Amino acid sequence: MRIGLFGGTFDPIHFGHLRAALEVKEGFGLTRVFLIPAAAPPHKAREGVAPAGDRLRMVELAVNGEPGLMPSDVEIRREGPSYTIDTVKHFRREFAGVAEVFLIVGLDAFLEIDTWKSFRELLALVPVIVISRPDAAGPASHGGAEALLDFIHARISPEAAATGATGEFSGPGLRGVSRYAVTALDISSRRIRELVRTGRSIRFLVPAAVHDCIQTKGLYA
Repeated sequence: MRIGLFGGTFDPIHFGHLRAALEVKEGFGLTRVFLIPAAAPPHKAREGVAPAGDRLRMVELAVNGEPGLMPSDVEIRREGPSYTIDTVKHFRREFAGVAEVFLIVGLDAFLEIDTWKSFRELLALVPVIVISRPDAAGPASHGGAEALLDFIHARISPEAAATGATGEFSGPGLRGVSRYAVTALDISSRRIRELVRTGRSIRFLVPAAVHDCIQTKGLYA
């Protein structure tokens, strides 16, 4: 079995998140992808973030009925900031001897990974799938495989090298990093929150059940 861990604030979850999770699941032959809302994201201001329980509920509604996409409350149940290293260790214990665990992160997040808690231990512990836009290329957009390798060389592992297919890297201190292009849906949680605040529709940006949850609970108004 192969499982993916896809964390985020999910404030709110939208079709961009869901499409990326589905494409990575299919592209890497993952049995399950766990979508994990952060209780207290350490790299984001907490003021204005919807309550963790509401964000978890929206994730549950969003993946309901979609085979292989699973909600997880592991970071919400854990006290303190939501550090990825702790989440990875939890799933490695939970699936020890049963499944290989992969970490799924967006390109922007990966380019800040050297600011994460215990990032070197994390990168040596779990293979990382870095998701990016298919039309992103070159250092200016931080999308190309060459730009990603430059970052790895500068901040993580100077001896890292491409291995096999374009976008796959390994080296000392790395369990493995793979760049994977997903369908670019120009949707952001911030834009969705702005639309709600200004009384405009968010239909077709989020699943209908998530839309109804936001309205019922009065989130982001």
